[in-house]
Amino acid sequence: MSEVIRPSTVLPAQRLAHTFTTADGLRLIGEIATPNGPVAGNLVMLHPLPTHGGMMDSHLYKKAANRLPAMAGLRIIRFNTRGTASEAGRSEGHFDEGNAERLDVEAVISDIASRFSEPLWVVGWSFGTDLALRYARDARVRGLILLSPPLRTSTESDLKFWGEDGRPVIALVPELDDYLQPDEARRRFSLIPQAKIIAGEGIKHLWVGEPAVYRALTEITQAINPSALPLPTEI
Repeated sequence: MSEVIRPSTVLPAQRLAHTFTTADGLRLIGEIATPNGPVAGNLVMLHPLPTHGGMMDSHLYKKAANRLPAMAGLRIIRFNTRGTASEAGRSEGHFDEGNAERLDVEAVISDIASRFSEPLWVVGWSFGTDLALRYARDARVRGLILLSPPLRTSTESDLKFWGEDGRPVIALVPELDDYLQPDEARRRFSLIPQAKIIAGEGIKHLWVGEPAVYRALTEITQAINPSALPLPTEI
């Protein structure tokens, strides 16, 4: 008998605690969730603002790790940026307003790219989208997926980099976002000609509720392994 997938549903995968080491010697707490079967891609997840509760366990990322390895064959890599704590522990160092966090992003991308051969994508959410746009420039990154990008610290030069680079940039912009809504996002992301802006109808910045979660996970899967769609709603 089938069962509806709920917020607490955890599907089978190999979930291993992992520590990443930055160039300045900090140890970052993380987890790698690997499918039991074939792997279609690796997703490095950059979490929301830690001073407002963002961490590797922020609900959308935890649900991605709990579901997407089994549903879509995607390896999910989550970690706490410097000074950020979650149930798994606290990463060393101190929050630096998104500046020294460059070393965190670069360390995790380098570790994962050297460890696994499948396509590597970077997913950012809110604060994490600015980290992605500013620092996820490693040539081994296939593209960016941005959830609720506020474009708070990303500069025009950051956007122009991606526009000239040509790699895919997919922005999921909630219709009811408090910081950046779809029409303004289209204007600001015009510096990235290949950017795809996807409006989240009726969705808010935090992607709360199963319909919003399902939409986000669907769009992520569409970008990397569309053959896995539609994602199941029952198990």
